[in-house]
Amino acid sequence: SDLWALTLLEQVLTRLENEYRSAGNAKLFDCLKEFLSDEPGRRSQAEAAAELGMTENAVKQAFHRLRQRYRQLLRDEIAQTVAVPGDVEDELRHFISVLQA
Repeated sequence: SDLWALTLLEQVLTRLENEYRSAGNAKLFDCLKEFLSDEPGRRSQAEAAAELGMTENAVKQAFHRLRQRYRQLLRDEIAQTVAVPGDVEDELRHFISVLQA
């Protein structure tokens, strides 16, 4: 269900945020997590770069890493909630199609 999916995404985001915070990267996380959603009016990567004092390329790299880690944590969470391992791939494909929309 959509509610299950939203709950799962919340948990994953919280885990990811905790990892970034414990590494001292709270501000980086706050800026980058905007790019995970496609809400209108979000900052451009160039604006985020300016705010973080990074190059736009560095922000792109950092976001790429964040998204990879996000998917990894998502896979872990799905694996814990889905009884049959084969279902994990199906669920993950569904999520990634949602994330890439």
